[in-house]
Parts: sequence; C-alpha cells; structure tokens
Amino acid sequence: MLYADLHLHTKYSHGADTPEAMYAAGLAKGLHIMGFSEHSPRPEGFDYTHEYRDSLTAHLNDYVTGVTTLRDDPKNAADGVPCRVLFGMEMDWLEGEIAFATTSANAFDFDYLIGSVHFIGHWGFDDGRGPWNDASSTQCFDWYRAYFDAWEAMLSSGLYNIAAHPDLIKIFSVERFHEWLRLPSATSQVGHCLDILGESGMAMEISSAGLRKPCREIYPCPEIMEMAAARKLPITFASDAHAVRDVAHGFDELARYAHSFGFTEHVYFDHGVQTRMEF
Repeated sequence: MLYADLHLHTKYSHGADTPEAMYAAGLAKGLHIMGFSEHSPRPEGFDYTHEYRDSLTAHLNDYVTGVTTLRDDPKNAADGVPCRVLFGMEMDWLEGEIAFATTSANAFDFDYLIGSVHFIGHWGFDDGRGPWNDASSTQCFDWYRAYFDAWEAMLSSGLYNIAAHPDLIKIFSVERFHEWLRLPSATSQVGHCLDILGESGMAMEISSAGLRKPCREIYPCPEIMEMAAARKLPITFASDAHAVRDVAHGFDELARYAHSFGFTEHVYFDHGVQTRMEF
C-alpha cells in the first residue's frame, strides 16, 4: 500500500472539491501524507480552450488559506497523525517566463513545488486531441523532442522539487510515442534529462493519472522507468486527483509497477527537505 499522494488539485482551478473534502477522501483511503499541489496562475498567452486562469487567480489566497489551515492544525501537522498535510503547488514551465516562474516559486511558504510541462511554446498540447489526429509521425516526433527540450529547461531551473508526469506528451499519441522512444536519439535525450533530474536533487513522479487519460498508461512508461531505476532516482507517487473520487486512484497498481523496476522507497518534501519512506 502507498500512503503518500503528493499531487492533488482543488475546486480553485479546474477541480471539483475543496481541500477539506479532498482531505476527508484521503483519510478514508488510509493515506498518511497528502500533498496539495494546486496549479499556479499562468500569464496570458498560455491559454487553454476552457481557461481557468481567472478562477485560480481570484481564489489563490483561498487555496493557500485552506491548505495551510489543514497543514498547521495540530492534529494534522506532525508525524504519527492519521494524515499529515503538505502545502505545495504545480507550476508550469513556460518558454521565456523564468522571471514569472521564479516569482511564483517564492510567493508562499511552500513545502514543495512540482514542475511540469504542459506547453510547447504557447500551445497547450494536452488541451485536446484535435492537432494530434491530423499530425504525421514526423510532426509528432518533433513535438516529443520539443517537449523534452522544455522538460530539460524545467529540470535545470533549480526551482522545483518534483518532476511531474514525465511523459505527459504521450497523452493523445501513445503508440507513436513508444515508436519515437525506441530511437537511439530519443533514448539519449530522455536519459540526459534524467541525469539532470538526478543531479538536481529532484524526485521523479510516478502517476496513475495516465490510467484515466486517453493513453491509458501510467506516467512514466516502462522504458523511462527502466532508465530511472538504473540511475536510482528518488520517486514520488501521485494520483493528480481533481476530485475526491480520484484521490489515491490506482495506488495498488502503482506500487506493483514501481516494485517491478526495483524501487522500494519513495520520498516526500517538507519545506524542501527530502524524507524517504519504504513501500
């Protein structure tokens, strides 16, 4: 059983439920640690079709207050409590926006920060499958390379503790992604990124969210898991839940998956300090 879910969203972006409701769901699932990681506001120009920027910006302080109140409640705040709360945020790596990212990373007293890539340039590549349906293999391969270029920049920034859903780019083209990943150049590019991740002190996220997405595959895929295991990278576990029903979703499967590659420990971050847990 996995007891820590470090990637949780709330109603303050495009989720459905309050921090309090998500916390109650975690208690019911038997979690010992819950890390809230609501999205960070993005600057204009990095947009989704159904954009939640205005809601997130308007309610950012509500998110901070809701989670820190849970975190700082004595009954939730120490080792040995039924379920400890950690305060984090998921931050998009956006081309040309390092100053914005740095300001966002230092805006609050976070326990940890998750870095993620959802945009290639100004295109939110996970916004819908339309562009992917019409793309050739050559175009898809170019997008995969661009994604891992951005992922490398995010890893190298020094701003984050956890690298989210490493191969999110496969969401609408999983077969082509595996075809690309078999190329020596692709293996080299991804391996280089994982080397940087290891050198940075970050952890790599293993996420059940892909099981609920069109790719129907855990993030990251087995090929990347093998490369991560060879480098002995620290890992975290995540549901990327946006509603109470998804808290700790698929965690038994995630545990078996990680064990199959030789992982026996995962980590969490408290004010940036990494702590290891067996599973």
